Amino acid sequence: MRAVTEVMSKFRLAVVQLRVSSVKADNLSRVRTLVKEAAGQGSKVVLLPECFNSPYGTSFFSTYAEKIPGESTQVLSEVAKENKLYLVGGSIPEEDAGKLYNSCAVFGPDGEMILKHRKIHLFDIDVPGKIRFQESETLSPGNSLSMFDTPFCKVGVGICYDMRFAELAQLYSRKGCHLLVYPGAFNMTTGPAHWELLQRGRAIDNQVYVATASPARDETASYVAWGHSTVVNPWGEVIAKTGPEETIIYADIDLQYLADIRQQIPITSQRRDDLYTVTSVQQGPS
Repeated sequence: MRAVTEVMSKFRLAVVQLRVSSVKADNLSRVRTLVKEAAGQGSKVVLLPECFNSPYGTSFFSTYAEKIPGESTQVLSEVAKENKLYLVGGSIPEEDAGKLYNSCAVFGPDGEMILKHRKIHLFDIDVPGKIRFQESETLSPGNSLSMFDTPFCKVGVGICYDMRFAELAQLYSRKGCHLLVYPGAFNMTTGPAHWELLQRGRAIDNQVYVATASPARDETASYVAWGHSTVVNPWGEVIAKTGPEETIIYADIDLQYLADIRQQIPITSQRRDDLYTVTSVQQGPS
């Protein structure tokens, strides 16, 4: 029994930093290849980047948008089943009832879709002289928290800009999540400034593992992604990180280590719920 418990307390996470082109079929083909490679390295959960099947940008969302289920999610379903793992399908532009969403579909080892997360916080920023981007020009926001169970732990899902909102991570942690995953595509302005800092903050604040998956950097793209997909442990240490290129990184998620951290610094039991609280108003499937 002890051996079983020991095995279940650790699992391998793979983060795929995919080189995304304008050809959807090529992107999907590389997903098949890279997820199979990750499975061969013992990965039980695999994370793909934001907009893994299409270029990122308001001018591309409507062109590449699909229904869910649809072409891209069918590939994700097949890949998850073939490799017998949990596949967090980054995100794709989703069309539903005339609206567009930035959506992440998650599939289990049986190929069934177990979750769909629609990006809650739309990326509308304006940094004078550096970058202006308005997702709300084309996208609609999701309206729900998104968590799924694995035999190892519960996982909370956000997409890119969702990571800036500490309340969402706090709710996931308080609802039992030990791993938070954020497919994202920070840019060359916000990436070097905030990408790693936000991940480490969310990990320390909530004593959880945090993983992010970015597209690989393409200097010729209209929106240049920072890359640097990362995994951070509950102590706030970066335990896996890549540069800007297409690659896979691996991290062994140790849930006993997480439990030890929570015991050593017991912030969960020390919260002053008599003074403050963070609560969810609405949840359920997007």
